[in-house]
Amino acid sequence: MATLTKLPNIGPTLAKQLEAVAITSPEQLSTMGSKDAFAAIKKVNPHACIQLLYLLQGAIEDKPYTQLPTETREDLKQYFRSLA
Repeated sequence: MATLTKLPNIGPTLAKQLEAVAITSPEQLSTMGSKDAFAAIKKVNPHACIQLLYLLQGAIEDKPYTQLPTETREDLKQYFRSLA
């Protein structure tokens, strides 16, 4: 968990959620991608919200989620809606 929590946006709670779906390193998260990681978490936590998806993408891009480009946020929003 310590390695995951070194990423921006990843605190202990989100790190535990990632570990629960067998994502234990930044490399695994990056390889899986934010959408697939989010889908895995959503299977075990159906209440996962779009904010979590933004957090994951920000962690992969090594930036606060608030700095994600508009195009990226729109893409993630469309993906989130497609899951409903």
